[in-house]
Amino acid sequence: MQEKYDPLAVERAAQHYWDERQSFKAVEDSSRPKYYCLSMFPYPSGKLHMGHVRNYSIGDVLARYHRMRGYNVLQPMGWDAFGMPAENAAIQNGIPPAQWTYSNIAYMKRQLQRLGFGIDWSREFATCRPEYYRWEQWVFRRLYEKGLIYRKLGLVNWDPVDQTVLANEQVIDGRGWRSGALVEKREIPMYYMRITAYADELLDALNDLPGWPEQVKRMQANWIGRSEGAEVVFPYDEASVGQAGSLRVFTTRVDTLYGATYVAVAAEHPLALTAAQRDPELAAFIEECRRGAVAEAEIATMEKKGRPTGFYVLHPLTGEKLPVWVANYVLMGYGEGAVMAVPAHDERDFAFAQKYGLPIKQVIRPAGKDLDVDPQGPWREDYAELGLLVASGPYTGMRSEEAKEAITAALAEKGLGAKRVQYRLRDWGISRQRYWGCPIPIVHCDDCGDVPVPDEQLPVVLPEHVALTGRGSPLAQMPEFYETTCPRCGKPARRETDTMDTFVESSWYFLRFCCADNHQAMLDERVQYWMPVDQYIGGIEHAILHLLYSRFFTRALRDLGLVGFSEPFTRLLTQGMVVAETYYRLTVEGRKEWINPADVLVERDPKGRIVAARLKTDGQPVHIGGIEKMSKSKNNGVDPQALIDRYGADTARFFIIFAAPPEAQLEWSDSGVEGAHRFLRRVWAFGHKYRRELQPLLPSAPAVSALPASLAAARCELHTILQQANHDMGKQQLNTVASATMKMLNVLERLPEAEPAARARLAEEGLSLLLRVLAPIAPHLVHVLWRECGFGEDVLDAPWPEPDPTALQRSEVELVLQVNGKTRGKIVVPAEADQAAIEAAALQAAAHHLEGRTPKRVVVVPGRLVNLVV
Repeated sequence: MQEKYDPLAVERAAQHYWDERQSFKAVEDSSRPKYYCLSMFPYPSGKLHMGHVRNYSIGDVLARYHRMRGYNVLQPMGWDAFGMPAENAAIQNGIPPAQWTYSNIAYMKRQLQRLGFGIDWSREFATCRPEYYRWEQWVFRRLYEKGLIYRKLGLVNWDPVDQTVLANEQVIDGRGWRSGALVEKREIPMYYMRITAYADELLDALNDLPGWPEQVKRMQANWIGRSEGAEVVFPYDEASVGQAGSLRVFTTRVDTLYGATYVAVAAEHPLALTAAQRDPELAAFIEECRRGAVAEAEIATMEKKGRPTGFYVLHPLTGEKLPVWVANYVLMGYGEGAVMAVPAHDERDFAFAQKYGLPIKQVIRPAGKDLDVDPQGPWREDYAELGLLVASGPYTGMRSEEAKEAITAALAEKGLGAKRVQYRLRDWGISRQRYWGCPIPIVHCDDCGDVPVPDEQLPVVLPEHVALTGRGSPLAQMPEFYETTCPRCGKPARRETDTMDTFVESSWYFLRFCCADNHQAMLDERVQYWMPVDQYIGGIEHAILHLLYSRFFTRALRDLGLVGFSEPFTRLLTQGMVVAETYYRLTVEGRKEWINPADVLVERDPKGRIVAARLKTDGQPVHIGGIEKMSKSKNNGVDPQALIDRYGADTARFFIIFAAPPEAQLEWSDSGVEGAHRFLRRVWAFGHKYRRELQPLLPSAPAVSALPASLAAARCELHTILQQANHDMGKQQLNTVASATMKMLNVLERLPEAEPAARARLAEEGLSLLLRVLAPIAPHLVHVLWRECGFGEDVLDAPWPEPDPTALQRSEVELVLQVNGKTRGKIVVPAEADQAAIEAAALQAAAHHLEGRTPKRVVVVPGRLVNLVV
């Protein structure tokens, strides 16, 4: 065993051992409890970042810990490989997306392997490979035939120059992010998954997920957005509209119906389009809305604008004529594309009414408040409270909840309303007018309509050697791809050129890991063995869409008879972000030029806070930008590869685990990394010392149960630390588990020098405990030390340590001694000492500090301290 710790040599040896023995290959074994540990798989962007390292380090610690606890562990890895970044890189670099993607996968895989994660690489797959997306197309057909996938017109952002649909974040100031063209709103045929069919089940089942963070469950519940209210029908004023008909709106506040002073419709609403035919200004406004946002979050924050249509509808209970406005805050895709506006009791309507001089009519007085709505003043939150109805005809004086029932009943009796449950959740649009994605397996035939591709013709293979220009999807420009024959009638037909949303691939990948080698079926019986995932780990940014889609997809597969469970993830851990300091200089144009922290020298105050910073190359000052999430845009990332090359993978892993609780934000610290490396060097040094000096003494050493008092106390301390570490590991407080290993080493390093043989015995037990607790965090170092120190062939097969109850039974207890609350030393008393014995020992030890005074009171906190109050 070499004296100095050489992380590269140690890690090379450990990884060679694991590879030769296929240590992490998972095989189904019903004789052991299973543990499926999964971290969200990465997009192959080119290289790992610290967020990846943190995510997978947390997962690997939990997986290795459970293996040592006797579980049959599965920890797989794959690649979420479709998506727009590959297309953008292809356009920029002039290479096909497939080439860029596969090159990145190879590099990132080497990085993951270099970190020593215990991954079963035999189950690896990339979602861009036909053998994966074949089964996605296969299940598409079954969901389509079941009615869970359908086609309809959908409103999208359309770039007329690039001839493509843009995501909301790709629209900047109304223009396409790449072309700069004014973005249009278009309705195009799109495929949707009917996730709303499962809205109630997805919402109610959140109560059955105790292993999920409450924050995530709350976010999902809000996204589903179940609302109980009423549908209200406003008949057309035929004299103004020129035809019979009605507007239907949904409201949760039907108690405010008498306060409705106008109705607002979306720019795409039929009433708006009809009115625009005779009003050029309205037509121009509708066109402006068509270029605006389509996301609800953006709508909420943008300036509210509108135009009158000249049409009116009739109030369903009073018959009063209410004007119809077109408003940019109303979306056609939500509800019926119309809202009843009650300005006195809705902030959005209040602002709109004030801007355009529309009536504001109070019909609710908050309970216990003598409050009148001021139509000219600012909005107040209590305007929206429930309360007592005023100016509401026969319902005046009723409480809001009572009035809701009564008014809804009156509407139902007139045929102008009814109780209704509505959801914020909308069906999942999965069509993407892009190239690098899974082809939608549909053929369009003039005679047969939309025909799913038969199973025997799957997969519909995406051509990989394609030149991208950024102007439209290349699939729509490739007759060799889209020209085909109808599977039903054999006539010429056109293949669908849209591809699927990449969320589809990630909504079932966790199932495929269970049987990735089955090329004859999408899923098999092994899914029932491994699923559900016992521990899922990923960022909070995926709390809504990915997790919700995965829960939906699992239920859809359940109802197809493909799986026998409903929830995919039993326990969820959302790890915090990795953040670091930022630095910048201002260019002559006033733009911030971000500088990597590695290129900056800093000055700190006595509390460690950065007070000044200079660029290393020129010594001139730079601005301190504060702590931000590591990102390319702020140039404050740390290259994991450079860190591994300098300190080794175990140092990177130990720092990541030790620096913060898994759910908390982790602030990067170069000094913290160096401290982690020093600790691992100390572990190695103690192991070397044990093997050279202490191990030879073991034949003559006593049993741990016969250690002298001083060593028995140290043993008690070791097992007390272990007891707390086990408690913390169960609660996934991994940072304090790492801290426990440091405490253990401190105890071992200060073992009394007397009685060397007895010290060797305790060192043997203590080092065994330390290494096993450290094994999941720094596995390479522990693997080599475990073998070199003679503890066994493979620490992976060693049992997780449990504290010895006899070691925890102390014969003596150390108590802090205080006089008037000030610490004056420590006393040691027998563990079974009563109050009188403790007081006597404290009085004797504190005699000098008491100076002849008699304490008025003696406070004893068992096991901790004794305080003499004089």
